Amino acid sequence: MSEEKKVITRRDFLKTTGIATGALIGGGVIGGLVGYNTKTVNPVNPSTSNGHVMEKNPGFQFFKNNRDFQVLSNATERILPKDDLGPGAIELDVPYFIDHQLAGQYGSNTREYMHGPFAVGAPTQGYQSRLTRAEVFKQGIEKLEEEANKRFQKGFSDLEPAQMDEILTAFQKDEIAMVGVTSAFFFRLLRTATLEGAYSDPMYSGNKNMGGWKMKGFPGHQMAYMNVIESEKFQKIEPMSLGDM
Repeated sequence: MSEEKKVITRRDFLKTTGIATGALIGGGVIGGLVGYNTKTVNPVNPSTSNGHVMEKNPGFQFFKNNRDFQVLSNATERILPKDDLGPGAIELDVPYFIDHQLAGQYGSNTREYMHGPFAVGAPTQGYQSRLTRAEVFKQGIEKLEEEANKRFQKGFSDLEPAQMDEILTAFQKDEIAMVGVTSAFFFRLLRTATLEGAYSDPMYSGNKNMGGWKMKGFPGHQMAYMNVIESEKFQKIEPMSLGDM
């Protein structure tokens, strides 16, 4: 990694994402984020951490062990880190959102055409792999752990933030060999799922306490705006989820 590091703030991140909060996020819309030295990120170590992930009952629906879930958790936190403007991926329950999605139709690509011929294709061509998203994530998590041991002789969750960034950046740049899919494609899936978990309705197990919406000033699913629709001033409205209606 370069000795000269750029500090990127949460405000910079939210500005460069260019997404519509509360809507599903299309693949490839976020510019590269990892590789920057964010200010306030600490990895989650399952053996020592008292962080948010470890406080919950690990009722995983897709992941079979705590190690893989912690690798996912730390990877998502590097993509969407906590800072003074709001919670990060772990605090927003993004890892649980991804776990639940992988256990369902998203993970099995149930509603998508999954027959040959298969080819890597161009980045603009969308999903081209014979593997399901569940299989891509499973392999990607294993590769993150494998690369951490290869480079630093430690598991991914035991690395320093800058070391995690180095590995994630290598995935983003398609420098890691994967079977049936490129590492760049896995990174795009991971990044997109992280943002979806941060900004989706809490009923899908992410965006805890509507923290992602509050950070953006998004009102969620209001019944009506009759009392403020004529006002020319910006309205700060407490967000409401589908579960509140």
